[in-house]
Amino acid sequence: MWKTAICGVALATATATALADPIPAVQSSSNMQIIGHSDLNGAGHGGEGMALRQYPDGRRVLFLAHESAPMCVSVIDVTKPQNPQVIAQIPVPAPQLRCNSLGLSGTTMTVAHQTDKPGQPGAGMEVWDGADPAHPAKIGFLDTSGPHSRGVHYLWFADGHYAYLSTGAKDFVPKDQLDDQMFMIVDMNDPSHPKEAGRWWLPGTRVGDTAPSPPRVSINSGIRMHTPVVSPDRPDRAYVGWIDGGWVILDISDKAHPKLVAHRSWQSQDVGFAHTVLPIVSRGLAIQTEEAVETNCKDWPKRDWLWDISKEQAPLVLSALPPPADFDALCKQGGRFGSHNIAQNRPDPTARKLTKTVVGSFFNGGVRAYSIADEHAPKEIGFVVDAPPQGNASHSIQINDVYVDENGLIYADDRFSGGLDIIRYTGSVPLE
Repeated sequence: MWKTAICGVALATATATALADPIPAVQSSSNMQIIGHSDLNGAGHGGEGMALRQYPDGRRVLFLAHESAPMCVSVIDVTKPQNPQVIAQIPVPAPQLRCNSLGLSGTTMTVAHQTDKPGQPGAGMEVWDGADPAHPAKIGFLDTSGPHSRGVHYLWFADGHYAYLSTGAKDFVPKDQLDDQMFMIVDMNDPSHPKEAGRWWLPGTRVGDTAPSPPRVSINSGIRMHTPVVSPDRPDRAYVGWIDGGWVILDISDKAHPKLVAHRSWQSQDVGFAHTVLPIVSRGLAIQTEEAVETNCKDWPKRDWLWDISKEQAPLVLSALPPPADFDALCKQGGRFGSHNIAQNRPDPTARKLTKTVVGSFFNGGVRAYSIADEHAPKEIGFVVDAPPQGNASHSIQINDVYVDENGLIYADDRFSGGLDIIRYTGSVPLE
């Protein structure tokens, strides 16, 4: 494989005889097998944004955001899942930037840009044309930099019309600097000129709010937004994790004026970092994840919860996904252990829509799958944990994100040096 660079894109052109990267050693597994692997050209630092597209010529291409430098995005040909090949990489455009998240609609890709510190330049959202995935072309940029802004940490873009961002802005002044990211809706009908359409924040977090400042939990990660999910089954709603502020359901039927429908929080139990809320509209359920942010389970419990949202203004918790049998050992191994991301049922023909199964990333607990056919008694049905990858500062795998394709293959990336795994589920309980 040889590399060159054109217009800030590192091109990786595979020869006809390119060999597959070796399959990683496995520390433990049940009903899951790693069938393909890419070390992402040694760039590592897998983020929490993956999207898959099948092109008219039959190629299947995975777009993967990186959690931190040196790369912003990797583009991987996964047509042969046993031999994934990096075909392009986009470096971070400046040393103070990270590109933790991305979204894809058709061949238009949006990429988050977050700065290390508030007030630095480059914060916002880049827009790329991926019609030729080996030669992605930048076509637009939304600037959300400002004196108190670090820009975009996470985004959702799936329908071609609107992107939903966790971001700061030039004119958004938080009462506490840790509360710097709010919900912003961006009009993407002209992807070369994205523009803000509306915004919402948790009352009491912005200078000038009449509402009192919300209380804090002991491990203070900020009362700010993390992940928005907009389901095609309920396009007038956004389901949003709000970190230490809990989670919310927003009415987004009027894009200029989002309205609060429901708000739930574990603050009374001194638990924070609500991360993702995935609605399963057909069952009146939501899966709400938390993120483990401390090593060796210092911030446990960080779990995935099942909620009854059939009465959306009054969500009720039903159950939590059970901890693994080797919970104590994982807590002592090093690095983070606990919940993080889950497969999000993206409205793409290349994504599997899961209504009875949850597939998630659990840092040193690897990739794990659970049956939620009985929402009151979820049970684990499979997992795979890589052996500690070479160069991982945590001395453990740190699986950061997952994507499940329409064929049931699971794509999972490591936060540090472990690259990308492609995993086959082999259990008798179907991923459905």
